[in-house]
Amino acid sequence: MCNDKENIVGVFNVSEIVRGLFQNAYLGFYVVADFSGKGYYMSSGLKLVLGKIFNKLKLHRIEANIQPDNIQSIQLIKKNGVRYEGFSPRYLKIDNEWRGHEH
Repeated sequence: MCNDKENIVGVFNVSEIVRGLFQNAYLGFYVVADFSGKGYYMSSGLKLVLGKIFNKLKLHRIEANIQPDNIQSIQLIKKNGVRYEGFSPRYLKIDNEWRGHEH
């Protein structure tokens, strides 16, 4: 996602696409720190990405895993209709510490 000066202000990535019977992938995203909270709408970008995921790639499921204290990311996902499925303790090792994530 870019601003009007063509700076990258946020990134979405779709990874580990599994085809066959699963048709699943993982969704990651972030805002570049210099642009955080400055009115760039990650929600607009997410809507575009979800459209491509489900309509062009024909995936059945996309999974975003977010640390519970990352309220802005959780709100972004909920605002765009992604369903909450649960919590996994010790899901991912970050800064040498196992941390739980919301799914």
